[in-house]
Amino acid sequence: MNAAPGSVVERIKELIVREGLRPGDPLPTELELTDALGVSRSRVREAVKTLVALDIVEVRHGFGTYVGRMSLDALVQALAFRSLVGPAADQRHLLLDLIDVRQMLETSLAPVVVQQVTGEVLDALAATTQVMAAKAARGEEFREEDREFHALLVGATGNALAVQLTEAFWDVHALSTAVVGPPTDLVETAQAHVAVVDAARAGDAVALAAAIVRHYDPVRRRLDAAPLP
Repeated sequence: MNAAPGSVVERIKELIVREGLRPGDPLPTELELTDALGVSRSRVREAVKTLVALDIVEVRHGFGTYVGRMSLDALVQALAFRSLVGPAADQRHLLLDLIDVRQMLETSLAPVVVQQVTGEVLDALAATTQVMAAKAARGEEFREEDREFHALLVGATGNALAVQLTEAFWDVHALSTAVVGPPTDLVETAQAHVAVVDAARAGDAVALAAAIVRHYDPVRRRLDAAPLP
């Protein structure tokens, strides 16, 4: 009854896989897990706390324990915190690496986007850029629209994991803006998103990839110009 908490975590994960449980499905009760795993209730509780932090399980008080959403929230928080600690130069390098990853993901998906994007999605992207442009003209940021834009663009591929990664990387970037400072190139950034939509609508994968690369130029410049303490 003295199994290490880490091993209990792995055994509960194995149980979820073995039983074919999906997000939202109930897990065995604490007592049932204690009996099934041959460990104490305190070990089960510790393991469940760890799994909750990883969003693998969810505790609904008064109802029981369920398989969680298994989102990338833990990854977002870890990367965001990493970008906020340590020397400013390291923070800058991490954010530049993050932009590289976002750019590589989106440009690699450009051929799939132009093949599968629907007129409805293109119209939604265009409508989002109109809101961006209007806000930019007023000197207002458009974070929510930017996040929605990238989720829509990548979502055109039908790849749910790619959308999750896109949203996670965007969230990390948004949480780390203290390193970059407030944007001063709102109009240029909004126009760059319009160019992405135009290329996607034209069905030109090469032009789309190039537009995606150019659309990251403003934030790269802000990072390069950010003063080091």
